[in-house]
Amino acid sequence: MHLEIRDFTEADYPAGVAIANRAFPEYPDTADEWRHWDRHRNPKLRFRRFVAEMGGQVVAYGQYDQDEGMYHPDKYQLEITVDPGCRRQGIGSVLYDHIAASLAPLDPLAYWINVREDITDGLRFVARRGYAETMRTWENHLNMASFDPAPFDGTIENVEASGIALRTFAELRAEEPAFFDKLYDMIDEVHHDVPSVDPATSVEREPWIERVKNHPNLMPDGYFIAVDGDRYIGLSTLFRSEAADFLYTGLTGTRRAYRRRGIALALKLKALAYAGSIGCPLVKTWNASTNTGMLAINQALGFKKQPAWIFHALALRPEATDAAEVERELVPAG
Repeated sequence: MHLEIRDFTEADYPAGVAIANRAFPEYPDTADEWRHWDRHRNPKLRFRRFVAEMGGQVVAYGQYDQDEGMYHPDKYQLEITVDPGCRRQGIGSVLYDHIAASLAPLDPLAYWINVREDITDGLRFVARRGYAETMRTWENHLNMASFDPAPFDGTIENVEASGIALRTFAELRAEEPAFFDKLYDMIDEVHHDVPSVDPATSVEREPWIERVKNHPNLMPDGYFIAVDGDRYIGLSTLFRSEAADFLYTGLTGTRRAYRRRGIALALKLKALAYAGSIGCPLVKTWNASTNTGMLAINQALGFKKQPAWIFHALALRPEATDAAEVERELVPAG
């Protein structure tokens, strides 16, 4: 086996997406979607993608990246995907070693890898390298043909009667000059309470607003926002796939002061009613195993659990504890 590892180029988008879609046909992407997210990544996040070629053919890709929503300048999320027809030849191991070598000069603190629990080869791969499970997120699916909203009659009306308006992204954007700033402020608060493998961090306002304005999968009429007076206090969102007819659920939640009032459930009901109105056959979502409140809502709505995604972490050196080192680590990466 002669394997060549090189940097990903513009010409590799079709091959990379094709490998991803063969490996995970249930989450299809398009080359245009990959290009969009690569071009709109916050430049402070270190990112590099590689491809593995064998006989002139791309057979795998791998990358390191950083998560702005739980940003640490010395921690990296790794991803390796080998074409299903080329597995069990050591390609993933060679690619992993190449990625690790490219990161070594940066003195990383830790790696994360996310593996679905039914991908046994992937679980063995991370176990052999000393990774430990840190968190599980349940994938949940709702078959819209079986969705029955009748048990929730009155939920939306009760929330609205309490003075909370349930509006859409499209409506509010057209009316509110400060729409994006108000949306950012609300989402930033909600985001900090979403379970994650590392402490939540705020994303940068202006890059975030620019990404939302140009989001290729955002559905302005399927993105619901709860409003109390002139304050945005909750949301539940749907996003389309360019390559499939199902919808993804994005963030659902409310500000802390508005919880346990049925607002999140009402927002989800509005979103599901919209999904049904456009003929969507399936809605997918993900919830941390510790997020018992949202898991209970989704179970009541009829979502069915799928195999969980498991975050694994590998500590490469001890976490910093002295003030000088912490200050250094909080300087954004170039």
